[in-house]
Amino acid sequence: MRRQQILSAAARCFREKGFHGASVSQISKAAGMSAGHIYHYFENKEAIISEIVDQDLEHRLALTEVFRSAASSRPALRAHIAGAVARQLDGDAAALKVEIVAEAGRNPRVAEIVRKADSIGRLDLASAIRDIRRRAGYDDHPGAIDEMVELISAMYGGVLMRSITNPAVDANALADRIVKVIEATLYGDVPEAAPGGS
Repeated sequence: MRRQQILSAAARCFREKGFHGASVSQISKAAGMSAGHIYHYFENKEAIISEIVDQDLEHRLALTEVFRSAASSRPALRAHIAGAVARQLDGDAAALKVEIVAEAGRNPRVAEIVRKADSIGRLDLASAIRDIRRRAGYDDHPGAIDEMVELISAMYGGVLMRSITNPAVDANALADRIVKVIEATLYGDVPEAAPGGS
């Protein structure tokens, strides 16, 4: 309870003031507790980011499992993708993720946290795509699976940015288009991976 209270307050401060602008004293004030309480649960702001990233990864892994199951039914897959796009268009969540990625560009320790979580998420998505493609009768080269993972990851990452740069984006139209791209990726013929693919 207290831990989540701190994480919620920190997320709000990071969104509003940026990682460097948000002090532990500001986070403690937003959480309604002393700075000492913050340090009881978290060593520093990087440790707070680490837990935020871990929670986001848990959510991502759960969504991938739903994606794996939903892919056996085209209507279920479409509904899942539409919901995932809508979640990516949450401006508050997007602002927090962008702030964390920006800090990863400046801070090697935060970069390590973000890249480790991304690696786990990519491996899980690759496993799901491989299963979906095999059920559809395909046996892809690992490099081709990696390319599909990057395509889907880039689309969802791009949706996240669109929620900030164009908050008026038509979520339904965007989701419909993304559904078509993902369906074509999952159920269409995929050429051999380019040379150098893993």
